[in-house]
Parts: sequence; structure tokens; C-alpha cells
Amino acid sequence: MKVPAEFDEIRPYSPEELPEVFNELLADEQFMQVALSMLGGMPKEQFKAALLSCQTNLEVQKMFFYPLLKQLLAKCSAGCDMNTEALADKNQQYTFISNHRDIVLDSALLSVMLVDNNFPTTVEIAIGDNLLIYPWIKKLVRVNKSFIVQRSLSMREMLASSMRMSKYMHFAVREKGENIWIAQREGRAKDSNDRTQESVLKMMAMGGEGTPVERLSALNIVPLAISYEFDPCDYLKAKEFQQKRDNPEFKKSKQDDLQNMQTGIFGYKGRIHYHAAPCINAWLPELADMPKAEFFTEVARRIDQDIHRSYQMYPCNYVAADLLEGTANHEANYTAEDKAAFEKYLAERIAMVDLENKDEAFLRESILKMYANPLYNQLAAK
Repeated sequence: MKVPAEFDEIRPYSPEELPEVFNELLADEQFMQVALSMLGGMPKEQFKAALLSCQTNLEVQKMFFYPLLKQLLAKCSAGCDMNTEALADKNQQYTFISNHRDIVLDSALLSVMLVDNNFPTTVEIAIGDNLLIYPWIKKLVRVNKSFIVQRSLSMREMLASSMRMSKYMHFAVREKGENIWIAQREGRAKDSNDRTQESVLKMMAMGGEGTPVERLSALNIVPLAISYEFDPCDYLKAKEFQQKRDNPEFKKSKQDDLQNMQTGIFGYKGRIHYHAAPCINAWLPELADMPKAEFFTEVARRIDQDIHRSYQMYPCNYVAADLLEGTANHEANYTAEDKAAFEKYLAERIAMVDLENKDEAFLRESILKMYANPLYNQLAAK
């Protein structure tokens, strides 16, 4: 398929480009070191032959990423599942917009879940260029069906970049027949208080044709709730909250981003649940006569409601809310053992924060909010 040249800088690699990119990756020592260590001792020549035999991005995903992620789930989780009942037509292309818990795994595990639920393809992934800290990472994510979200641009550049990305998303869904995953906001909601940024929806409505309702309808947007029982980065997020509280100018380094990625991937997550709400096309036409200023606010509110309703709650969410409030309002949803286990977990996480002027009460409250906020949002949505 002929992809317009205007997307060349941001789009995933096409199948025709893969052989050349494979050779570039195989010649990169750092990539080879990481790949072979992830593949648990696969001989170098065997890896090269297997990679070069792949003819499409989906084949690469199924040959390498799918089994790697399955192994990771076996080691670092108590299982992952997805409720896709709301998606009756598996051959339809969808744009999944979800809450954002983990930098790498949110979209990666969605692709695994789609394969497991017999969808014909995976998702193309919107990924910020701030995470592409080495040239080989940028190449690898584009092999893995990612398209690049350009950050740190001037206002004028940002507008042109957003327009191009929106046009690409419409092209991917309508012409390429691909699903898409995009986070509901830039960056993770570190306190787990998930809210859709209107700017994301406005960007999505830049491409396509017709009214804002018609443009968003063309993307077949599906609100997706991702629920991790435990967030491996909870203590890192709490640490960052204190750093920002103590120094409003604080900014994470590339090393911090790398640590967050590694911790998120390899840390223990407990149970993981994905839940797809019905496509928003079911209710979008109701908003057709709204003034533009109110339209995006209402779409964001309804998407949030769909995501919040669809969370999976775990005992730790209820325990966290009671510890935060100093009540026993939710004790019907957990046992004494659940509470003791979570209090032990909480103490261990706070102990992992490496700050000189550590504020344990603040860190405790920050982590408790991360686990309580999904519950509060679900109760409000229901």
C-alpha cells in the first residue's frame, strides 16, 4: 500500500522497509546485547535468521514480542485477561483510548489480548519521542507498529505535528485497516486519577472530513479501562511527587525514564484486566448540536465515565480507601489478611524510596491515593 510521504517521519515501517531496518538493528551492539539477554540465551545466528525471516510487522510481533510478553506475564503477574464483549465485530478497526498506567506495557499487552481474543490484527501505538532515547529504540518501536508523537515543539510546530498525526491516525484506520492505541492524556496519571485531555480529542478531530462528530466517528473510538492490581512504579511515582513538591522546577532525567520503563516492565503487577467499553459511535450523534467548546468537554467526560465504570477493583483498592480515610467503609470487600498484606506491601514500597529528606507520611498518602482513586472514580461514575 502506498503511504503518503508526509507520514514518513512518524509512521511505523512498511513491510518493504523491514529487511534494511533489520540489518541496521542486527549491526547495533547495544540492541543485540538487549535482544539476546531478553531472549534467554537464543544463539545469535538463530536470532538473526528468525528476524530476517519476518516479512511483516505483525509477524515480528507474533514471533518475538508475543512469546516474550507471555513469559513476562508468567513471571511478573498473576495473569492478564480482557473483556471484549462490547466489540461484536472483530473485523472492525478500532481506536482504543485508555487510561495510562505503564509506559511500555499498556499498549503491548493490549496487542497480546487482541491476539488471544482472535482479533485479526494488533494495534498501532502512539508513543512519545521523549522515550526514544537511543536510535535502536526508535527503530524497534517503528518495527513494532508504533507511530511517533513529537513532543517539545514550539506552538506553531505543535499544531502542524498534531495535524499530521491526526491525518495519519485516520489513514491507518480507514485505509490501512489497522487498530490504534492512544493514551487518554500525555504521560501517565501518576495519582491514578484518570482524566481524558480534551486536547487529545481535538487532535483526533483534526484529520478526516466533516463535522467533529463525523471525524471522531470515523475513528471508531473505544474507551478502554486498564486495571493493574499492583503498580510496580508506585514508589517511583510517590518519590517524584515529593521531588516536585520540594522543588517545583524538578524534571525527570532520561535515566529516570529508563528506570520507570524497566521497573514497569519487570516489576510484579498482580492481576491485570483490560475492559473495552462500547464504541462511542453509539452516543456521539447525540452531541451533534452542541457548541464546539462544550462538545469536546462532554466527549471527554463520557469517555472518562466509560473507563471508570469498566475498572476491575481489587482488595487493595478498597483497603487503600479505608486507610486514607481512617474508616472501615469498604471492609465488606476485603479480609483481615488482605488488609495486613497491603499494609506490609505499603511499608515495603515506602522503604524503597531513596530520598535524603524522605517524608514518609507524604509518600504513604501519595501511594494510598494511587490505589484509592480508581475506586472513588468508579463509585462516582456508577
